[in-house]
Amino acid sequence: MEKYFDVTYIWDTLPQLIPFLKVTFMVAGLSVLFGTILGFILALMKLGTSKIAKKIANCYTTIIRCTPSIVLLFLVYYGLPAIASNFGTDLNTLQTAVFVVITFSIQFGALMSEVMRTAYEAIDRGQFEAAVSVGLSPAQAFRRIVLPQAFVVALPNFGNSFLELMKEGSLAYTIGLVDIMGKASLIISNNYNSHSLEIYLGLSLIYWVLSILIEQLFSKLEKIFSKGKQLIKTT
Repeated sequence: MEKYFDVTYIWDTLPQLIPFLKVTFMVAGLSVLFGTILGFILALMKLGTSKIAKKIANCYTTIIRCTPSIVLLFLVYYGLPAIASNFGTDLNTLQTAVFVVITFSIQFGALMSEVMRTAYEAIDRGQFEAAVSVGLSPAQAFRRIVLPQAFVVALPNFGNSFLELMKEGSLAYTIGLVDIMGKASLIISNNYNSHSLEIYLGLSLIYWVLSILIEQLFSKLEKIFSKGKQLIKTT
């Protein structure tokens, strides 16, 4: 009689899942890249003097943050091709990963806009004014004084947002992306739902290890750059 739970099946599953981490990393990396760029633009709109731009950026952030990830994923996956078809463009030929990257770039951009805005506002305005008063141009003062300190302030929240993106990215299997989560679902389907618990435990182990490594990385980065921040304050 087949065992209901077989620990050895967890270790047998890991070699089948790990190769698909490259898809997970690719999607996460591109989403972080494009999302950070979008977040920077939105942060500039929020910090700028234009009331219209500020309202647009705040409205965008509120809507995206209030939309569940899976709902946003379906809206992008089904909505973009439907809109494009009205203009004679067929987006259904695009790879699934493209829609996933678009979705999480939109979501990550909303998060980053708030991270960047709060990090900038956390820096004492007097430091910028003092730097300008001693001969630095506004651009130089921002680049040498404000930006390094804002970067340190934003780093923990950036790391937390990146971890959330990694976990939320597992939803991409619902539209057919074969990443590490998608591969786990395929294995379960091929086994007729046999040993599902072991497969999900194996998947959890991989995510646990990734999360710990990412947390440690950002913790070390924060310590390294915090030393630079202290040096700026003392000079």
